[in-house]
Amino acid sequence: MSQNVMTVEQEVAVTQQQIRKAASLLREGKLVAFPTETVYGLGANALEFLAVSRIFWAKNRPRTSPLIVHVSSIEMARSLATQWSEQAQTLAERFWPGPLTLVIGKKPMIPDIVTAGLPTVGLRMPAHPVALALLREAGVPVAAPSANRFSHLSPTTAEHVRRGLGRRVEYVLDGGPCHVGIESTVISLAGDVPVLLRPGGVSRPEIEAIIGPVAAGSTSAQGAHASPGLHPQHYSPQTPLLLSKAGAVPEMGKGVYLQVHSTPSRDVKVIRMRNDPQEYAARLYATLHDLDEGGYDWIAVETPEDTPEWEGVLDRLRRGSAR
Repeated sequence: MSQNVMTVEQEVAVTQQQIRKAASLLREGKLVAFPTETVYGLGANALEFLAVSRIFWAKNRPRTSPLIVHVSSIEMARSLATQWSEQAQTLAERFWPGPLTLVIGKKPMIPDIVTAGLPTVGLRMPAHPVALALLREAGVPVAAPSANRFSHLSPTTAEHVRRGLGRRVEYVLDGGPCHVGIESTVISLAGDVPVLLRPGGVSRPEIEAIIGPVAAGSTSAQGAHASPGLHPQHYSPQTPLLLSKAGAVPEMGKGVYLQVHSTPSRDVKVIRMRNDPQEYAARLYATLHDLDEGGYDWIAVETPEDTPEWEGVLDRLRRGSAR
């Protein structure tokens, strides 16, 4: 079992009564936002077409972008899959609960709206006690993309959800800040060779240490997408985000510089980010949410190292800065 699962002591207190209410709303076809270790998810009963369709309405999300289905156990995942390979079992045993999504063939009980019409589904068991308690109480798999408007910054606190979605979500479970901070890694096991569709909370080297080489998938998509997160512009703050080399920043306007090593080329506000991919990821979205409230003309980010360990962070920065 993954070592990423959090303890109740690390969380904002969520009562059993709140869990029961949220689970009941999910079974009724309503939308519930809940914390995971990655980001907050916007959940609906994955087996109900109308419930899932409300996710796309609330987020203004195109139906070409599939949803990840959250499960409470490996057994529940197996019940949704047409075939559960030895690789799937190995990865689930090592990284679940945790920030890894496995894309495999789906059974007909999963509506096509969940998977953008594709015959595969992304499955994940989240490593957050509130999420796991909710899934177990609900007793159904839960489709849950990030709880924000499509292409905007993902939420890592309940307040981010409330600001972004307002009354479009019926209920928000507040489990405190998310500790991974970026979305899950998505690996396809639907073909002969495992394919990395989206980098994220589990690095490519960690996965390859378990199952061997993983092929690189396309970083963009036309038509139905094999994974969430493949739109060129995604994870974007309201303030223009710029990737900086060697400290270069715009000469005009009020800006802020997210620094790892390099000093900005002129006098601007500096926010020091840790030179560690996991710690950087844990702070990234929360920092950008805060800066969106600061009235800046731009946010310049020192580009981290282009290595497999930084792959998830770089993916978010590149898509967040696309215009």
